[in-house]
Amino acid sequence: MNHNLLYSIALTAIPNIGYITAKKLIAYCGSAEQVFKEKKTALEKIPGIGEVNAQNIIQNKAFALSLAENELVFIEKHHINAYTFFDENYPKRLTHCEDGPLVIFTKGEFNFNAPKVISIVGTRNATEYGKAFCEKLMEELVPHHPLIVSGLAFGIDICAHKAAIKNNLPTIAALAHGLDRIYPNIHTSTAKQMMENGGLISDFRSGTNPDRENFPKRNRLVAGIADVTIVVESSNKGGSLITAELANSYSRDVFALPGRVTDSQSEGCNALIKQNKAHLIQSVKDLEYIMGWKAEDAAKPNQTRLFVDLTPEEKGLVDLLSKQEKIGIDDLALLAKLPMSKTASLLLEMEFKNVVKALPGKMYKLV
Repeated sequence: MNHNLLYSIALTAIPNIGYITAKKLIAYCGSAEQVFKEKKTALEKIPGIGEVNAQNIIQNKAFALSLAENELVFIEKHHINAYTFFDENYPKRLTHCEDGPLVIFTKGEFNFNAPKVISIVGTRNATEYGKAFCEKLMEELVPHHPLIVSGLAFGIDICAHKAAIKNNLPTIAALAHGLDRIYPNIHTSTAKQMMENGGLISDFRSGTNPDRENFPKRNRLVAGIADVTIVVESSNKGGSLITAELANSYSRDVFALPGRVTDSQSEGCNALIKQNKAHLIQSVKDLEYIMGWKAEDAAKPNQTRLFVDLTPEEKGLVDLLSKQEKIGIDDLALLAKLPMSKTASLLLEMEFKNVVKALPGKMYKLV
């Protein structure tokens, strides 16, 4: 039995203990298992926990562990993968989100640590204008082969999934319920197709219904797992704007498709652009320009670096960066065996020398 997973799932089942608090508990106690073994007096001393939360953990731990044991049985029976926040295979982009889920459940074949991950969101009441743009964008994205993320909902979401499948792009759906069902049920066939080159992801245990309050929570996954979020169509209220706000809070880039000022389904997108909360997007060229994904960038000769004086430490970073398209500063510091502050300082100096390029989400690549 995977004790780390068991106790992590159990911790998510404790009422009123959110992901931020759960990770704080684990950090202070040393492991999820140890959280359940600590005495109430010890838990109370952890900053931000207090008597009420400590008592809550003590009172509910037997029930939470029972739920977790049932979940492990479900996971094994249905061939579901589960990752905790501290696992090596956990989505790296989510580790940069303070409220990243403590546990995620996935089904299918995909790499959520792919070099390029794009979330597509939009209204359930999509117009032909929005659908046509979504389909055209998927065709234009083929050379970049990104992982496409959406929510399997009506409208833009399902259009994005189907267009990705059509163009053989991997696509995953972030769900607002457990992996024991598909909602809406009418999209079951599309979900099954996605399993061949993509799949499903959720931070909800089996048995969780697609209740209204779960959708904003699901949107954190959509925004946090991607490099960029594209809002194709949105009214002046709705889940797509929540996702855009979350993406901005995670320092991820947001794009919005502009529309006529008289079109209600473009009100939200136009407002995001007007308020400088999103870049305007008309085609993949806008995405390539802002994100530094232009094909010619990859083809630029590396000769510029050959004529630049680099310190031994900078040369070490160049060597690490040359082995992959881009890498996060956390992973780079770890591989280079350098303090984070030192790595950040070196990268800044290398930016001035036009050797590296900073990307959204604290990612870096060679120029």
